[in-house]
Amino acid sequence: MTILHAENLRKSFFDPKRIDVIANISLQVRAGESIAICGRSGEGKTTLLHILGLLEEPDAGSIVIAGQIANRGNAYLLRQQHIGFIFQSFNLLEDFSVIDNILMPAHINRQRVDSKSPAYHMALEHLQSVDLLDRLEQKAKLLSGGERQRVAIARALCNNPSLIFADEPSGNLDRANAVRIGELLMQCVQKKKKSLILATHDPALAALCDRRFMLQDGALLCYTTHGKVF
Repeated sequence: MTILHAENLRKSFFDPKRIDVIANISLQVRAGESIAICGRSGEGKTTLLHILGLLEEPDAGSIVIAGQIANRGNAYLLRQQHIGFIFQSFNLLEDFSVIDNILMPAHINRQRVDSKSPAYHMALEHLQSVDLLDRLEQKAKLLSGGERQRVAIARALCNNPSLIFADEPSGNLDRANAVRIGELLMQCVQKKKKSLILATHDPALAALCDRRFMLQDGALLCYTTHGKVF
């Protein structure tokens, strides 16, 4: 089953001349599949991830998520129903507790978030899965970088999305924490049956994924089984 189908995506910027960051990219992602998008800094990995995750509109092309064609009118609803996003800079509310950060998507969706609600119990389950149950009431600003990223993973899972997007999830972490984050992301795919699309410059993290692509000069090039691109 295809969970995401992107067709002929294009995105350009003018600074001051036109730069084609995304040039006629198409991509299909199957349910339960993990995909890595690699490339040098400045190649447009974040832009592509934001477009696929409906955080940014392409100049041209179409995106279908869970059988629904994305447009300006339904993008917000599709994000809430199907997408969880993990940002490189974590994007946590620093003065809020860990549990409040994780529950934020449910709160935005106007779900109950009290201690007896299904959303709260789901948040506890995700906290346990990232081994941070003992940080439940701690403020986000007191966490280490690795702990913040694990909270961000738990938050991305809060609404039980079918698609997880991760933008350089190990980019601000040391090697030990980067390995742990990679393991947690793969658990999301294998145990929680999610699809994962991540942008990374970390070859070790990319190697964990089912398929790898290189974003280069606006084009998405596929890795062969021998590590080369074509």
